[in-house]
Amino acid sequence: MDEFLVFSESFDLRLCNLDKVLSQCEETNLVLNWEKCHFLVQEGIVLGHKVSRSGLEVDRVKVEIIEKFPPPIWLKGVQSFLGHT
Repeated sequence: MDEFLVFSESFDLRLCNLDKVLSQCEETNLVLNWEKCHFLVQEGIVLGHKVSRSGLEVDRVKVEIIEKFPPPIWLKGVQSFLGHT
């Protein structure tokens, strides 16, 4: 698993949902990389999109990288381009 979010309207419900998710991870022996875990953030980048209270937005940095990408000619270039998109 690469990324997951826990969201709810209230803080208490969010903690309850987070507890359920972490319990599931523990039950299935899923190991989390704590250096990459972020808790109680107001906004973040998930799968190339900025998620915040105001909604879902495209990550402009990712778009700029794709715009500047040279046209792929060889298979490696196509694979690299697809990895960014």
